[in-house]
Order: sequence, then C-alpha cells, then structure tokens
Amino acid sequence: MKLPPHGSFRSLCPLAASLDLLGDRWSLLIVRDLMARKTRYKDFQGSPERIPTNILAQRLKLLEENGLIARRPYQQRPLRYEYFLTAKGADLLPVLQQLALWGQKYVPDSWTPPAWFATATAADLLARDAATPPTGEPGDE
Repeated sequence: MKLPPHGSFRSLCPLAASLDLLGDRWSLLIVRDLMARKTRYKDFQGSPERIPTNILAQRLKLLEENGLIARRPYQQRPLRYEYFLTAKGADLLPVLQQLALWGQKYVPDSWTPPAWFATATAADLLARDAATPPTGEPGDE
C-alpha cells in the first residue's frame, strides 16, 4: 500500500500528492492522537471518532510504510507494538495546528484544542521518543 514516488499520485502538485497520502478521514486523526501521546492500538480505538479496527490497522501500516510513523514492540507474547511519530510525521504539526484553528473558527460548537497543542513544535513531539529508538523491523505484525 506504499505510494511510489510518482506512480500513484494524481499529479505532482504537492497539495494533491499530500492529499493522496493523508486525505482520507482517518490518517490525520491517527497523527493527532500520536501527537497527544497515544501510542498503542487500544489507545487509538478509544478516540471519540471510533475508528474501525480494520481501518486502523490499514492506516497504521500505510503511515509506517510512508515513513510518518514507526513502531516498536512493547510486549512479546502476544507480540504487540506501540507507535510513535518520525520526524516526517512530526513535521505535520503546523498543518494540524492550522486545521484546528480553522475548524475552531468555522465549525460551530467545536472544542478548543489543549494549550500545549498551540505552542508545541515538531522537536517537542520527537524529544520524548529520542531515548528509546524503535526495535521492530518494518513489516512485522
């Protein structure tokens, strides 16, 4: 499901290509949850949007294959993983911040994002994972 450099994009317009990767209804919400320190499969399932498990598994795999997230095992029997943002994924923070500001302004009754979200930087999101690099191999389930 990994998108090749030019083959699966509608065009080379950077906005269109970004939407080909992130424009579904779930991927940016998973990135949002990772920014909010959710790391495990059940954490994502607990989000208010209630992502179906099959979609969650597909999106996590797609985001990992495209280098936005990585994973590492936290339990061996049964084997389970926790997920975290890569630098590429953390660089989406300003995009999500601006989308949240837009939604807060134009979507009636939307909630106010937490204060940390407005002031966070990509470096802040990565600092908490720097001490524990991933150990899982790409493609492990």
